[in-house]
Amino acid sequence: MSELPEALRPWAAQLSLFPEDLALSLGAHVARLAAALGPMRARNEMEGGEPLGYDGLTRRGSPERLLMSEWLMALEAPDEFVRRAAFGEQAFLRPAFRQPQGGRRTVALLDAGPDQLGSPRIAHMALLVALARRAESAGAAFSWGVLQSRPGKQPFSTVDAASLGQWLKAGTDAPPLPAQLTAWREALELGSAPEDVWLVGSARLARLPGAEGLSHVAVDEVVAPDARQLSVEVRPASRPPRQVVLELPPAPQCVRLLRDPFATAVAAPVLDSRTSPVRSIQFSADGLRLLMTYANGGVAAQALPQSPRDTVPRPKRFMAPNGERVVALGWRRTGGLLVMTWHQAAASLHVHGTLRGHSAGRVLTIPSSALPETLRASLAAGPPLLALSTLREGREVPLVLDSARSLHQLTPGECLVTPLHHGVSALFERRGGLFFVDRDRQEDWADSTPRLVCLVPKAFDGWTRTLPFEGAGAAYFGHMRDFSRDEPGPPLAIHHQSGSWWVTRESHEEQTGAWVSVASGMNVVGLCCWPLDTPLPGLVVLGQDQRTFYRVTRDGVPEFLVSAAAPVVSSGVSPALPLLAWMTEKGEVCAWSFQHRALVYRATPGGTS
Repeated sequence: MSELPEALRPWAAQLSLFPEDLALSLGAHVARLAAALGPMRARNEMEGGEPLGYDGLTRRGSPERLLMSEWLMALEAPDEFVRRAAFGEQAFLRPAFRQPQGGRRTVALLDAGPDQLGSPRIAHMALLVALARRAESAGAAFSWGVLQSRPGKQPFSTVDAASLGQWLKAGTDAPPLPAQLTAWREALELGSAPEDVWLVGSARLARLPGAEGLSHVAVDEVVAPDARQLSVEVRPASRPPRQVVLELPPAPQCVRLLRDPFATAVAAPVLDSRTSPVRSIQFSADGLRLLMTYANGGVAAQALPQSPRDTVPRPKRFMAPNGERVVALGWRRTGGLLVMTWHQAAASLHVHGTLRGHSAGRVLTIPSSALPETLRASLAAGPPLLALSTLREGREVPLVLDSARSLHQLTPGECLVTPLHHGVSALFERRGGLFFVDRDRQEDWADSTPRLVCLVPKAFDGWTRTLPFEGAGAAYFGHMRDFSRDEPGPPLAIHHQSGSWWVTRESHEEQTGAWVSVASGMNVVGLCCWPLDTPLPGLVVLGQDQRTFYRVTRDGVPEFLVSAAAPVVSSGVSPALPLLAWMTEKGEVCAWSFQHRALVYRATPGGTS
């Protein structure tokens, strides 16, 4: 970690646990809370301990500790001596004592119930750092734990990655109970008048039986439009309360603090002996699942976790029937796998999946004679095509994008296949709206002007905007938090004829974008829009070594992202999630999070999921 600012130096040891950006964000909260907590109060000299001479003067004491100057005044001015004694103005030597360090301690008990889940736990984390350093400065022991946990498993005596990791997993939907506080008081032998015990949680903790005489820290979220703040009230048992308002860090940092603050989580390899090696990968049209084909002819749709700590869900699988070969796959608008297979003997296209509004069952058939030439040629060989579906007048309509970049609508009941758009260079489905980039002239796509098109399912039409530049064919959509159908559409990158890329968040206004140049030998694989508050997205490129991925913005300088374990044969960026996926020549499939900068999914070759 780089050197911390001077104001955060006292907590450098505790903050060194975190990555630099998180340490700076959390450190600002620690400093403010430490000032509100104040130092531990020094023990009164009358509390005992081993005598250690004298360390100053006091106005009270026994006659043998009276200063010699006071005895001189008794001889020279007895009336003044009596007056000073009556009014408590005499000076005595103050004795000093060596206090046993183990005799002092600070205890913090944290509420992990529903009132404190989410952003309030960021204040809890900062308080733990502040209290740990506060106890260390006073030479006192520090113990802390979760109120809802059993005292036998805790308390913790340090604030480190291991203890904080267990605390982050201790969230519960049960509020703290009086019996739990009583159990902690007995286990820690706090007695009737504990010296420095803090209850951290909502304001109602102070009303629990047994909380009398304890210090409290009340943490609440500020409820106001566009407010991202925490209200923290520090209520020491023997001092007036102090109010602190904390500004929350940016949302990505909040997520990291609550999920993986130490950047140590690593996705475990997924093993499944039921499947054969992966042959190809691609994202579904909605960007939420990774579509995989296997050497044995099966396919799967894998929902990807959002964090290295998340559990990997089971994929949805499909095995082609005998005599059929998978030629297209995707995820249906209403949920579930959408698979198209080619039956060579029957010379027909079969659509597998229960489509809404069709009574023919799970398998619908379209004869070869109904297929356009470009689609028929695409089914002959090559990797599976991208399939999807949309709703039209209550019926679910399957679509397929062929290798010639033509989008076709399939009408199984009528055995009809209708080409909708040609030269489709990017396609993205979001909340029923279908966004894609195509060309305004079918006869000469290379010289035609690209258009951004949105299809709305109700009328199966929408809006079309001509983009203010010429394109050379390739385009990528990027992810964003949300958008409506009235907005220009998702972030977009289009390859220009000159070799540079136009990157924009609003495709119909040229001034909102920028030209990005990519060095020779680097291949663009997608668009990175993380963090979400960045002015413009960046291109994700694969380096010349075919293993290293970079992010390139308008300055043209590659920013390192991640390296694969072997040369990459296929890769892509989700248009809906901040995820990069790739497959190596050894068959390993990985998904890497821009948000966590870590692998969230990894399937090893030779029987992988």
